[in-house]
Amino acid sequence: MLEETHDAEEIIARVAALDIGKAELVCCVRVPSPDRPGKRLQEVDTYSTMTRSLLRLADRLRELGVSRVVMEATSDYWKPPFYLLEAAGLETWLVNAKDVKHLPGRPKTDRLDPVWLCKVAERQMLRASFVPPLQIRQLRDLTRYRVDLVDACTAEKNRVEKLLEDACIKLSVVASDIFGVSGRDMLAALATGERDPKVLAQFARARMRGKISDLEEAFTGYFTDHHAWLLTKMLARIDQISADIAEVEDKIGDQIAPFAQAVDTLDEIPGVGRVAAHVMIAEIGIDMTRFPTPNHLASWARFAPGVKESAGKKKGTGSTGHGNRYLARVLGEAAVAAGRTDTFLGERYRRITRRRGKKKAIVAVGRSILVIVWHLLADPDTRFHDLGPDYHDNRTGPDHKKRNHIRQLEALGYKVTLEPAA
Repeated sequence: MLEETHDAEEIIARVAALDIGKAELVCCVRVPSPDRPGKRLQEVDTYSTMTRSLLRLADRLRELGVSRVVMEATSDYWKPPFYLLEAAGLETWLVNAKDVKHLPGRPKTDRLDPVWLCKVAERQMLRASFVPPLQIRQLRDLTRYRVDLVDACTAEKNRVEKLLEDACIKLSVVASDIFGVSGRDMLAALATGERDPKVLAQFARARMRGKISDLEEAFTGYFTDHHAWLLTKMLARIDQISADIAEVEDKIGDQIAPFAQAVDTLDEIPGVGRVAAHVMIAEIGIDMTRFPTPNHLASWARFAPGVKESAGKKKGTGSTGHGNRYLARVLGEAAVAAGRTDTFLGERYRRITRRRGKKKAIVAVGRSILVIVWHLLADPDTRFHDLGPDYHDNRTGPDHKKRNHIRQLEALGYKVTLEPAA
């Protein structure tokens, strides 16, 4: 039975494709021939990736009436041409290089690659990658830089821990956070030359006061001037990175202001805090028309199992693959945080953890959070409503186990008849 499809068969009349390198790019333009109907005219030219050269390219594409420009995502080299051509008013597509695989037997050169890309693009056999608008891109730069700074600060703190171990100082055995108020005062005293364990232990505050004897034992070691010099540099670096993080967070607060309502809405989801909401908005934006359904968003984020089937058999492990690592990171943290709550997501996390382990639970709950985010952003009037931790029990009812047993027996060929108990 023939069924109607939704494929677009028309050829894009005026299209351009770019093969981008660091220093230069090759542009192929294909347009209809004015003299011979059904024939195509083609121009292949090389441009520098400097700004003036890219502006000349934009003028040339507008002169030829190009309606779409396609380029592969080559490292970060695609950004200058993409942004300048986008600002020039051209419809610009970024495509995944794996969607334009090299055809076996076809010569591959810098001039032939854009020709092949242009031919594939004019037949609409490509999908555009998600590139957020300028305001979201700027927010994304800030949130990603914040993550990198936090990682750098964590790495420096780990170096301090290794330095203390090298000097036989066991502060981390007694204090859960050696960079708390008490621990930081102790480290500062060590760096300035204090070596007496009893004096160092007296820097303890609040609940740490109950561990004075343990602290004196922990500070009995071989901390030398060499260690003190290194510790001074490490603490200064931690302070500088912490100050940079605070400045970046202030800048994020200014940049996120137009999306304050969306942040407040996402903050209602269990496990999602304001920092996580900032990252989600920076990575997926607030315009959900780019993702027609929640499943499209989950698939783009690689929070859906891969599909690979041949000869009626499913191949591979069904892994999700590699997606946006910044989004995956915040979704994983939100899933674990939700698992500690008495909510639907928390109960879902615990149920899947018992049956299939924590990794599967993180992916499943992370996908559920993405679905909720899509609905909340797609309709700003939608409010989050928690189904409750007893949702599954209420949905199936008290006799759900009995019904499951009946279905299993009937699947084995038995006929089950229910009779009232005597």
